[in-house]
Amino acid sequence: MKPLLSPKSATVDEVPDAERAQADTAAVRRTPGVPEPLASFARFVLFGGGVGVISSGAVSLLTGPMPWIAANALITGIATAVGTELHSRFTFGTGRAGWRQHWQSAGSAVAAYAATSVAMLALHMMQPSAGLLSEQAVYLGAAGLAGIGRFLVLRLFVFAGGRPRTAVRAMSLAPVRESGAMSVPLPIPAL
Repeated sequence: MKPLLSPKSATVDEVPDAERAQADTAAVRRTPGVPEPLASFARFVLFGGGVGVISSGAVSLLTGPMPWIAANALITGIATAVGTELHSRFTFGTGRAGWRQHWQSAGSAVAAYAATSVAMLALHMMQPSAGLLSEQAVYLGAAGLAGIGRFLVLRLFVFAGGRPRTAVRAMSLAPVRESGAMSVPLPIPAL
């Protein structure tokens, strides 16, 4: 009978630390459900942009029966709940979003709501009779900029804790920075 390990093959203890660290990093990149930053950003744009375009049209349709600010608030709330579920499940691969993620995501949506509202109010102050095309361009531009900020907040804070354990290894401590007699390690999250 042949032995399972040949005499030349290395055991786990004999593998150099650098090779093991490189294999761990590669395993994090291949872990299903934890997309790399570019892939998760592409999904964020796809799902967030899709929800944003639908929201933009819905806000325009609702501005007849209600004021624009109220329509924007209503649609932003609905879009945030739908977007949080989509991002949790597909963009960041953390499964179904819990209440904590919904509330934290809602906080970032409040900032997005403020950005779109201020942009629209500024448009109507500069051009009181702005047409639908101008409104859509300003709204989508402001929503796009707010979306980039939301991506960073969601990736680094809201959905960072739900990643599988192997992804936690990618988070490292920064070199200790000393000022006087005190040194503070600073965690740097992996994107």
